[in-house]
Amino acid sequence: GKLDCVLSYSDDFKHRSIVYSFPDAENSNLPVFTMNYARIQVPFEVTLWVLLASFAKIGFHVYHKITFWVPESCLLISIGLMVGAIMHSVHEEPPAVLSYNVFFLFMLPPIVLESGYFIPTRPFFENVGTVLWFAVVGTLWNSIGIGMSLYAVCQIEAFEVQDINLQENMLFAAIISAVDPVAVLSVFEDVSVNEQLYIVVFGECLFNDAVTVVLYNMFNFVAEMPEVEPVDVFLGVARFFVVGLGGMGFGVIFGFVASFTTRFTSNVREIEPLFIFMYSYLAYLVAELFSISSIMAIVTCALTMKYYVEENVSQRSCTTIRHVVKMLGTISETLIFFFLGVVTITTEHEWNWGYIMFTLLLALVWRGLGVLVLTQIINPFRTIPFNFKDQFILGYGGLRGAISFALVFTLPDSIGRKKLFVTTTICMIMFTVFIQGISIRPLIEFINVRRTNRNLETINVEIHSRLIEHTIAGVEDLCGQWSHYYWKDKFLKFNNRILRKILIRDNRAESSIVALYKKLELQNAMEILDTVSGDINAGSSIVSLQYVYPLSHSSACFLSLSLSLSRSLSLACSLSLACSLSLSFSLSLLLAFSLSLSLSLSLSLSVSFCGLVTLSVSLSLCPPGCLSYTSFHIVHPSSLTHYPFNLNRSDGYLRNPEGFGLGSIYQG
Repeated sequence: GKLDCVLSYSDDFKHRSIVYSFPDAENSNLPVFTMNYARIQVPFEVTLWVLLASFAKIGFHVYHKITFWVPESCLLISIGLMVGAIMHSVHEEPPAVLSYNVFFLFMLPPIVLESGYFIPTRPFFENVGTVLWFAVVGTLWNSIGIGMSLYAVCQIEAFEVQDINLQENMLFAAIISAVDPVAVLSVFEDVSVNEQLYIVVFGECLFNDAVTVVLYNMFNFVAEMPEVEPVDVFLGVARFFVVGLGGMGFGVIFGFVASFTTRFTSNVREIEPLFIFMYSYLAYLVAELFSISSIMAIVTCALTMKYYVEENVSQRSCTTIRHVVKMLGTISETLIFFFLGVVTITTEHEWNWGYIMFTLLLALVWRGLGVLVLTQIINPFRTIPFNFKDQFILGYGGLRGAISFALVFTLPDSIGRKKLFVTTTICMIMFTVFIQGISIRPLIEFINVRRTNRNLETINVEIHSRLIEHTIAGVEDLCGQWSHYYWKDKFLKFNNRILRKILIRDNRAESSIVALYKKLELQNAMEILDTVSGDINAGSSIVSLQYVYPLSHSSACFLSLSLSLSRSLSLACSLSLACSLSLSFSLSLLLAFSLSLSLSLSLSLSVSFCGLVTLSVSLSLCPPGCLSYTSFHIVHPSSLTHYPFNLNRSDGYLRNPEGFGLGSIYQG
């Protein structure tokens, strides 16, 4: 019989569907071909959008010279603008993906989880006070300053925005106070700016999002109130701290539960990554359930889990976790910038150039003033204060991005000037991303910001860093002055005595030097695989077994003996320091090997005379490329003055025509 096909089309945006059906007929046979687009519409379109964004990122990295000068966020927005122009020309509506639930429940968690999981742990905790100072106080400064100033601008009749009240201006100011310096951080990594500046910008971006969302929810509730009483102000301040601290508490709890769970996954390695993602997401959802800071919850959960989970799970699971977390965060952020360009063309805007220009100006002014004022307050408490160049980059690097764009689109329709707020936010994002984001690299090069070498994670550096930290903590304890070194030392003792025994599966008494060596070698191998795509010869070794020749049996035994001897002697040094007050005499002998790019042998002897003067003699024997010197150091404890005297500085190298390895050290 004849086969008829009926096409039905619904023009409703939310329920758009194309259904091919076959009418019932007496002589109709079994259909050979059918198509039901409505059934797979949502996952099909989402897959296409993700695929398009992925192809865009591939193209950026194929022509990597483009991303050297133009940030990826600018390129993604540009492609979104082109796609939006095509959709607008064919009268196609953009996908309704930026609803409140879609953004906060599906797109934001991967972004925050990635930032929390990959944050540099040691620099972050060393600068946690400065990070929270800029993230909390700086965000409040910008929100209140911009909101009050915009309310004053709204009183000018020429701008015709008198209908925007104080509550709505404060709500909008909280939205545009969210900084998202993705382009700035990418430039920081390329040019290797100093570690303090990098971690402050990174941490401010992370915790600023949490503070902004809390302010957004609070001002959104206040904007719907007919009248604000003085008691509501105090309740808002109390809620601000309850929401933030509550989110941190939930994150720590779920992080500990996830770490404890991975103790029992040795026989089911396949599901280890699943626990990490599920517990992180569960911490986020439970925080949303109780209306507390879900961003703080997932960030603290990631920080807690990373410390313990990576010692329980297998290396394959650890690699899977890192790559999946990075992939999910990158996809979510890419889609948000992509949709920003699409929505810019396809959305109906409300233009008020006076309000838009004053918003841009006030955001720049309050950001710059905030950085200057806050750094003047925090600098006296910092070991390495921020100079004027660092302050300028901090102020100039306050880009707006995904959080501001998503929050302004999730504003309720009861806000009368929502379209104006959307237009102003898009203009601010475009200005900061394209103007400030593109010009940040030339500015850093021009003003010559302090740089640092990030590839210094060697055994030698780590051992001396730990030695310095323990020494400073001991001196602070004797002087009665507590800083982060003191509290870190206390936490490490509590962690080793209690937490590690509960949360880690095999808490073996392994030498810390051996464990550190394994960690750095594994990290070096993963970095080589990531950077050179498996070409081992193309990368340089950080921990450096590249230039170490095979050892004989005697030298290998000597290496094992040296490591255990160094561990026992370091403990003896600590006991000697603790007893120096009563005995007024201490003698320490430290013998350690440094497995770095250049193997070295160091001998240190220090004698304390009656607790008044400490005489330290150090002798260093280095391979070719290093200086060998002998020096005396005299320390007077009353003034903590350090007097170094270099008695001999020569170029007497240890040379070995067969190569400098552990065997030659032993023979020497």
